[in-house]
Amino acid sequence: MLTASEPEQPPLRLIDTHVHLHLAQFDADRDAVLVRAAAAGVQHMIEIGYDLPSSRAAVHLAAQHGPISAVVGIQPNHVHELPPDWHAQLYDLLRQPNVVALGEIGLDYHWMKAPPEQQAAVFREQLAMARELDLPVVIHCRAAAADTLALLRADGQGVRGVMHSFSGDWAFAEACLELGFGLSFSGPVTFRNATDLHTVVQRAPAAALLAETDSPYLCPHPHRGQRNEPAFVRYVVARIAALRGEALEAVSAQLWHNAHTIFRILHT
Repeated sequence: MLTASEPEQPPLRLIDTHVHLHLAQFDADRDAVLVRAAAAGVQHMIEIGYDLPSSRAAVHLAAQHGPISAVVGIQPNHVHELPPDWHAQLYDLLRQPNVVALGEIGLDYHWMKAPPEQQAAVFREQLAMARELDLPVVIHCRAAAADTLALLRADGQGVRGVMHSFSGDWAFAEACLELGFGLSFSGPVTFRNATDLHTVVQRAPAAALLAETDSPYLCPHPHRGQRNEPAFVRYVVARIAALRGEALEAVSAQLWHNAHTIFRILHT
């Protein structure tokens, strides 16, 4: 978090496009976390679901806090837990107020908690839902770049969205950009040795960039190893600005515009 020893910072307009504030890691100080986020210039946050219970929690949190929107969906590491009526439950959640996207969805071959075929089937079904409801998607891709791209090309026509916590190289980034997806960067972009991410930030068009914390995970430098929180998105935005050689205020404004364009959040 920002400390008293750090210099006073100019006001910025920031949006954290991916948080999990409903988790137990925030039960003791959730309200204080929101206060610190506002003090750091974070004017909006997007609470992301990854299964049915967390999606319901996201909708509830968005209903309780004006600066929060909700995203609901089934992440690949949870597809094996789905009840038979998951389609109906998810459709109901997608129609709730303050829901701005379907996610996080995709493929994960790192943890492989469900076989690739099951992950792909649920991914395809959710892409169809997103197309039907005209919603953007938030994509989770881990160790599955080739299959994610292939599936999006085959089944994601007309679907737009964001590659969450982008962690690939320029070739993968370029393919995502060709599909019309934004690239959202999290704490690892602030790490000195994340040279592939640095290259992507430098080469990608400004209109494709977003920033997130993935709180409570992936804490950025200089707080690496701590619990992450939305106030720290400022470090991600600052690193993006430094890598591109652009003013922090200009980059924060661009990222605000990009997020609001993709998610259609009606805030001026």
